Amino acid sequence: MSDEKWQHRFIMTNGIRMHFVEQGKGFPILLLHGFPELWYSWRFQIPALAEAGFHAIAPDMRGYGETDKPEGIPAYDIHHLVDDLTGLLDALGEKKAVIVGHDWGGVIVWQMALLRPERVERVISLNTTFRGRGKTLPIQSYQQVPDGRFNYIIQFQEPGRAEVGINRDIRRWMENTIKRIAKKPEFITEEVLNVFVNAFTKGGVTGPINYYRNINHNWETTPQLADKQVMQKSLMICAENDPILLPQGADGMEKYVPNLTKKLIKDCGHWTQQEQPDEVNRLIIEFLKDLR
Repeated sequence: MSDEKWQHRFIMTNGIRMHFVEQGKGFPILLLHGFPELWYSWRFQIPALAEAGFHAIAPDMRGYGETDKPEGIPAYDIHHLVDDLTGLLDALGEKKAVIVGHDWGGVIVWQMALLRPERVERVISLNTTFRGRGKTLPIQSYQQVPDGRFNYIIQFQEPGRAEVGINRDIRRWMENTIKRIAKKPEFITEEVLNVFVNAFTKGGVTGPINYYRNINHNWETTPQLADKQVMQKSLMICAENDPILLPQGADGMEKYVPNLTKKLIKDCGHWTQQEQPDEVNRLIIEFLKDLR
């Protein structure tokens, strides 16, 4: 492996100060984390991508970690999130990037591919499928899921409600949240847990939860995306044992993403790039090998 180490940097983008970690040179790869995570979720991918000849860039998303945390629910809608990333690319002098997302990061990469297609070379999503723009408000759709696996999203809608329970014991909440939907929870060592707990103890959870409070708003403000397909070459990585983002959600995705490659990682829960880092690295690098 290269002796080069990743670097922590800050830039101003879209009115906020964003923290990110980068390593390597070559075609830029944006790595977007989910909830409740950090840039640190990509700690296994950053050096592997750099070694493979890419420029890995992993930001703390708006509201997370060392990135600014604006007040107010509207500050966390999809338009702000996408503009943050285009501003990051501008600051780095990059016209286009491969965008890789997990969980909420996966939501963002599909939307960025539609809203700012000229900035997106390829899309890679871990666990988060794309099935076009629904016909009804998303929260109504979540309420109709019979197994209740999205009930937490419904509970997040009321401002301040979720924070009360979480803030009673952030460590317990974080550990339970991660282990409950992991297939291989042994990746959560005390050292790893401390990184996440310390960040959310310092920065709070309101900003990250506000992403969920914009779900209906995002739908209402993007009618132009109805019937639009993601045309970029895309890779969908599913996890066999994710109890929230089920792998069968990718069935029929080709209707919405015509240039799609699908892969399934077995013996893997929700935290794909941390539970099965070697396999994730292999799949990403293989998919991008012609860009080196």
